[in-house]
Amino acid sequence: MKAVICTKYGPPEVLQIQEVEKPVPKDNEVLVKVYASTVSAADYKVRSFDLPTSIWLPARLLLGLRKPRKCILGMELSGVIESVGKNVKSFKVGDQVFAATLQTFGAYAEYICLPKDGPIALIPINISFKEAAAIPIGARTAFHYLKTIGQINIGQKVLIYGASGSVGTYAVQLAKYFGAKVTAICSTANMSLVKSLGADEVIDYTRQDYIKQLKKYDIIFVTVDKLPFSICKKALDYKGTYLNVGRPLKNLAMLWASLASSKKIIVGENSPENSEVLNILKKIVEEGQLKAVIDRSYHLDQIVEAHQYADQGHKKGNLVITVN
Repeated sequence: MKAVICTKYGPPEVLQIQEVEKPVPKDNEVLVKVYASTVSAADYKVRSFDLPTSIWLPARLLLGLRKPRKCILGMELSGVIESVGKNVKSFKVGDQVFAATLQTFGAYAEYICLPKDGPIALIPINISFKEAAAIPIGARTAFHYLKTIGQINIGQKVLIYGASGSVGTYAVQLAKYFGAKVTAICSTANMSLVKSLGADEVIDYTRQDYIKQLKKYDIIFVTVDKLPFSICKKALDYKGTYLNVGRPLKNLAMLWASLASSKKIIVGENSPENSEVLNILKKIVEEGQLKAVIDRSYHLDQIVEAHQYADQGHKKGNLVITVN
């Protein structure tokens, strides 16, 4: 089968398409014929090893010293189950599924084996394979931070920074779904998109005075770690919750705020690796309350070009890779 191999850490050109052996499912696994995947932040950060200095060494030991130990990247997918292990009862051949593969990688291939109890579920009936492939990481992350951790409630004021990215576009929609009043921050070019997703107010961060437009918020959700915590701290309600998906560890100011105030400071939390949230998201999508924003779509043969575009840092929503 065809697969994209990451030959070493570096620029997009380190990705090469090669023929590899088709996997065989174990007793508790399903074999999925991959229809679509994405270029997620996890993909290009692992490929380039663009990680914070604070976690450089442990990440290198975990991922691989000279090149990724798991050389086939791809962290989310949609496809069709081609065969199942003898202990699998929850899925059958022909099921259309979507899944996250943050622990095993491997979605940049024509086939992949996945554990039946992992983050895999039937895709929503009202969307395409491309749209389904773009949900398992970004939407699951937004849900986990806003609902599971942030315990978002009706009527709360929520600020979302980086509202036009994958996590951000889902965060805007989910915050509205849960009844919050949403203020979103993005660039001038993406304001109309974010407004169309339901944001009550959209702030343009390219304006020099944009900080003056901030008010007090119950939840501040930073999806791209570029908004200084000092600003967020001032804009956060005295019992508010600060959520940052892009930072692995708290800095000193965050630690002090956690200890010296009633504010809740959460960074670097991962979603549980099971199907629970995917099934909740499936229901919300089928209700017409959540959609995937797809910026561009590439074929597997264009993987280098797709990563080059992702590296520019200006993608809106998701970049999809069609496989089969």
